[in-house]
Amino acid sequence: MSVPYRQIRAAFDEQTVTVYQAYTPEIAAPAVAAGRFVPPFKRERMTWIKPSFLWMMYRSGWASKPGQERVLAVRILRGGFDAALAQACLSHYDRDLYPDRTTWARLVRTSQVRVQWDPERSPSLGPLPYRSLQVGLSGQVVDRYVDEWIVGISDVTDQAHAIRGQLAASDGPVPPDLLPAERPYPLPVAIGATIGATTT
Repeated sequence: MSVPYRQIRAAFDEQTVTVYQAYTPEIAAPAVAAGRFVPPFKRERMTWIKPSFLWMMYRSGWASKPGQERVLAVRILRGGFDAALAQACLSHYDRDLYPDRTTWARLVRTSQVRVQWDPERSPSLGPLPYRSLQVGLSGQVVDRYVDEWIVGISDVTDQAHAIRGQLAASDGPVPPDLLPAERPYPLPVAIGATIGATTT
């Protein structure tokens, strides 16, 4: 079965969805201890959340790049996740979503949520022929993310290192139980249209 070109795949349950972020130990450790983001995390900066574990591994180099040494799995309320996407603007112009570049540029300037679709990644971190979602939060949406939507934060750095070690030691596939069980996320039709999700 083919994967739609733009589809959110995530680990989720009835109430929550898991997204990933990577930080320095100085930011990650207090966040894990508190169960929410606390200083030195800066609310004033746009913060990017990613539902795809493997895309986070690609971005952080399996939790090895400077400033991304600790990977966090953040469980957030699905209602908050959906609310953020409902007010999102794509980070690039898409003629199928916006009537003209001027309208899109105005939305980019005013929206507190930005989304972009990047190539999904395989366990070897090679690009796949379909896309994965990133969501950038800013302004009051960051406050809601930190204060209202987060249910729990866990450090999955050791898991990332274990998978990388498995890949280095064997040419075979990664055992499925090492990877998070991600599946298509059920988006309301209107939200899917807002972010340019596709069914094919």
